[in-house]
Amino acid sequence: MIEATGVSWRYGTNPVIDGVSVTARPGRVLGLIGPNGSGKTTLLRLLYGALRSGAGQVLVDGDNLGTLAPRETARRLAVVVQETGGETALTVAELVLLGRGPHLSTFQRTGKADHEIAARCLTRVGAAHLATRAFARLSGGERQRVLIARALAQQATHLLLDEPTNHLDIRYQHEILQLVRNLGTCSIVVLHDLNLAARYCDDLVLLGQEGVVTAGTVDEVLDPAVLEPVYGINIQRLDLDGAIHLLFQPIEPGVA
Repeated sequence: MIEATGVSWRYGTNPVIDGVSVTARPGRVLGLIGPNGSGKTTLLRLLYGALRSGAGQVLVDGDNLGTLAPRETARRLAVVVQETGGETALTVAELVLLGRGPHLSTFQRTGKADHEIAARCLTRVGAAHLATRAFARLSGGERQRVLIARALAQQATHLLLDEPTNHLDIRYQHEILQLVRNLGTCSIVVLHDLNLAARYCDDLVLLGQEGVVTAGTVDEVLDPAVLEPVYGINIQRLDLDGAIHLLFQPIEPGVA
């Protein structure tokens, strides 16, 4: 479980996250949704310790994140962020093996079991055929799948992902999120696509320009009356065969 209470962050004098509290529960997928500039990525970074709030606290299974040693943090939290670089000489297999680092002592080398775990993780994300390729030569979607494989190889109890479907085609968007959902870990994912959030998340936190608008189950949060003022677009919700589908229609100019 990850519990954040009263966390805040500002860039200069501009508060991006101000006194926010969220809870991600074991075995469930928590989605962070909201328009651009609402602070989704900033909140995620606070939840895994890349940013340290001057107020409030983040607890991981009851332990203050700020007091955990780096190796212990890495054993508990696996993170997939949006990376644009990729300038590395490592092959895909070598990069995924880095996920085993938290489980090795200072001078211990990876062994057969570590290589087997890395290979399984590449297979799970549909990237086994890329193992010998240079990571720097991959497409954006291929890199994303490899980075998720590295996080899986870490075998952490919590998984945090910043827009994991970015650069992926429709098939892999669904395959990756289905994979995350089936892991059974405590997972937090930043998503722009509300229909993907509806399908693969259990709980949602909706962020707006003023902070958290609402939080709750998918059914509770994906209410057009709640979403429309935040996104500035007309939304129709269809509940078909137990699944939520959202349809969007831009507001015509001059229409209140």
